[in-house]
Amino acid sequence: MIIFDENVDQWIIDRILEQGYEVYSIREYRAGISDREVIDITGSKKGVLVTEDKDFGELVFSHNLKNCSVILLRYNKSDIEQVVRNIVKILERQLRVPAHYFYTISKGKVRSRKM
Repeated sequence: MIIFDENVDQWIIDRILEQGYEVYSIREYRAGISDREVIDITGSKKGVLVTEDKDFGELVFSHNLKNCSVILLRYNKSDIEQVVRNIVKILERQLRVPAHYFYTISKGKVRSRKM
């Protein structure tokens, strides 16, 4: 399951839904909850969190909350279609690799760090 933080553009969520992925939107079901609660929900659903909030890097590394993978998006609106393609590539990898990673998608670049 893909968990979308409330700050992720709805257009991205819709494109991922069109790809056939199961999606849970924090904005739709639990708007206003804390980042820690978002991580807890993602872990309990054995999901991958997609967010634009860089505070999640501190949460998972400094506070050792490593029970899920996180995809951090850093992009311009003009790059949004490439961002979706990169999210799909990461999701395909996550289905094959049973480890947790912190991914950062930025213009023309995808970085990953095993947690």
